[in-house]
Amino acid sequence: MKTFEQYHKEHPQIWREFKKLSFEAKNVKGFKNYSANGIFEVIRWNTEVSADDKYKINNNYRGDYARKLMTEFPEFKGFFRVRTLKAKRHNETI
Repeated sequence: MKTFEQYHKEHPQIWREFKKLSFEAKNVKGFKNYSANGIFEVIRWNTEVSADDKYKINNNYRGDYARKLMTEFPEFKGFFRVRTLKAKRHNETI
């Protein structure tokens, strides 16, 4: 399995959409908390599916995107509920 950093570099559009939808949920819709899974499902719904199926959204990184957002944007601290990581994944930085 790819590390989050590898996946993130290969699919920057997911991060852009994740940020956009998270800010919408918080600032436009007024949510105090929301689900990273919900954000992923909206991205999936809005993504055009191609015949070669190159653009797949990997659910394994939902928590990583949530943590990244809450780290980079302190106003989102606690916005997503995430499990505490027991150990850092091999070769992974967020």
